[in-house]
Amino acid sequence: MQDWIPVNGIVVAGHRVASRPSEDYPFSTIEKQKLCFKERGLDLDAYFTGTLNISIAPLRFDLIRPEFSFADIAWTDLHPPEHFSFSRCKIRFQGREHAGMVYYPHPETKIRHQQNPDVIEVLTEYVAGISYGDRVVLSLHTNEILIIK
Repeated sequence: MQDWIPVNGIVVAGHRVASRPSEDYPFSTIEKQKLCFKERGLDLDAYFTGTLNISIAPLRFDLIRPEFSFADIAWTDLHPPEHFSFSRCKIRFQGREHAGMVYYPHPETKIRHQQNPDVIEVLTEYVAGISYGDRVVLSLHTNEILIIK
């Protein structure tokens, strides 16, 4: 049985490469990566092809025992393979709860688009009406993610 910890957060702008083509990638990064994860047993098709970037500042987090981890994912030929980890989560916005996954590209293998240590990237279904600056509550697994004050 897993225990959940609620954490307040604010939706912030990301690097805008996950959901659409960009200067760095001629494709959505999540769309390409989803195929690799599915081949390894993690089907993310139910989730929007993009991430919600949620700042939990002044807190930070450490993914200590993720449910899923994948090493050396060669999802593009534009740079070396990357490591990724995932942990189930929930996001509450305007009284409605959405299931999701914390999406964690390991910084030590990530060439571009580093996140601040207070930003948690989340894959979830499309959330109507959500925008930058909106307050949300994330529910995270206490045995998978450590919240640091």
